[in-house]
Amino acid sequence: MHSSRSPGRHSHRLILLVAAVVTLITSLSVIPAATAADTLLSRGRPVTASSAENVAFPATAAVDGDPGTRWSSAFSDPQWIQVDLGSPATINRVVLDWEGAYATAFTIQTSADGAAWTTIHTTTAGTGGDQTLNVSGTGRYVRLTTTGRATQYGVSLWEVQVYGTGATPPPNGGGPVVRVAEFLAECPFTHRLPDDPIIFPGLPGGSHMHSFFGNTSTDAHSDLTSLLNADSTCSPRIDLSSYWVPTLYNDNVPVEPTGTTFYYLGEGVRDDVIARTQPLPLGLRIVAGNAKATQPDDTGNARWSCLHAGHVGSSKNFVTCPAGTMLESYLDFPQCWNGRDLDSADHKSHMAYPVAGTCPASHPVPVPKLRQVLRYPVNGDPAKFRLASGPGFTMHGDFFNAWPEAEMERRVRDCIRPIIKCGADGHP
Repeated sequence: MHSSRSPGRHSHRLILLVAAVVTLITSLSVIPAATAADTLLSRGRPVTASSAENVAFPATAAVDGDPGTRWSSAFSDPQWIQVDLGSPATINRVVLDWEGAYATAFTIQTSADGAAWTTIHTTTAGTGGDQTLNVSGTGRYVRLTTTGRATQYGVSLWEVQVYGTGATPPPNGGGPVVRVAEFLAECPFTHRLPDDPIIFPGLPGGSHMHSFFGNTSTDAHSDLTSLLNADSTCSPRIDLSSYWVPTLYNDNVPVEPTGTTFYYLGEGVRDDVIARTQPLPLGLRIVAGNAKATQPDDTGNARWSCLHAGHVGSSKNFVTCPAGTMLESYLDFPQCWNGRDLDSADHKSHMAYPVAGTCPASHPVPVPKLRQVLRYPVNGDPAKFRLASGPGFTMHGDFFNAWPEAEMERRVRDCIRPIIKCGADGHP
């Protein structure tokens, strides 16, 4: 009898053990499913917005995965930013990383076609900061609409992140790929000298006062060898180039910019021209702007504007920036090279600006466009401002290229030609 009952008890225990194991496996199997349900869908996707404060704060900056770039709107209500996920998705979470200029009132909506919208979140008590919103909705398009601002400025977001399931995989596996041909260097101020190794080489004190950025050694005697053997304030540090501009004075006191970004861009020419862009040759020297201008010209290569005050607009001369804002200088360098000379007698003739989306026959080699963006901690009456070279319309910039050739080539190959937005490290 005992032997006939024992297998039954063991069988029962075995059944209970198997059931427990199955239950454990089943419960564990939920973990990957929950993780998979939380996929970042918005990064690198097409994005549009109702407005942008200026060209430095485009809508694309809110989905590029770079915490140092942002979208900023015009200074009015309402405003919106909209992401195209590429295909229908189930949306369960939206993360908003606000800059200081946040929205107190906003809604989040989804749409299958970009026309008919369903609200999945609304608030009139926004707190700014890094907001994580658990939502439930479906759609291909996700739109954030702001109707109330916490400040007098526009609304500004470092990042908009949409999480969920069902959409086609984001570009680069969710990596921050944005269709903008760009890489950059952040190069803080280094020193001031009345020197200019391009215009007045070997003549210390021969120039008006200049403010230098990047290479720490630049003076009247600088050449390519000396630059390559010096240090740099740039991020990345491998950029040993030297950048300089006439010093800005506020009531005759020199003022240095606290924001110093040098963008290398493929814009201004057709896509087929971008595709054949060549690296900037080592040792190339370029001067942009006119230090001897007697009146504003009609080009848009140099302009002044105000950070956080897009309503002021831009001008060739200094503008009146409201309290709490900063004076900005934008300067675009020519991007067409003659293919032969690293400099020329007037320091400009070896370079040219594009015409009708392409480089002229006299300067057939497209190279990245250097855009210099400087932000000065001053505002108010522009009558108190002057440059070492004169009025605001005499703003000009000098560039002496000392990028390592392999790094310049890689950035042109990986960022400019394929039209991909890269950071200071030269990666998307």
